[in-house]
Amino acid sequence: MSSAGPVEKGRKPRRVLPPSEKWELFTSVLTGQFTQREAAAKWRVDRTTVTTICRSAKEGALAALSATPGRPGKSAEQVELEEARAELEQLRATITAQAVELHLYRGKSRWD
Repeated sequence: MSSAGPVEKGRKPRRVLPPSEKWELFTSVLTGQFTQREAAAKWRVDRTTVTTICRSAKEGALAALSATPGRPGKSAEQVELEEARAELEQLRATITAQAVELHLYRGKSRWD
């Protein structure tokens, strides 16, 4: 039994390409040296793997080229978390103000 798990009948074990080979595959398809089918045959991977590699390389390149200098932008989760924290702080301040107002309205009760 291998560490990759059992292999179904008729299926080859999945081949994982290192990043350098993925880049070489992408550039060869991009420059037209190979079609996607030829690249899949050369690197012994499925054609969908070639498509996925090309798509992720294109997305990564576009993301890198669209980046602007300076601090990186915040993710949607970070923005939402900051908004929730600001709302929480506002609610705490409101509750504190209401508690003080109620205390002043009722007056201090006697302790004895």
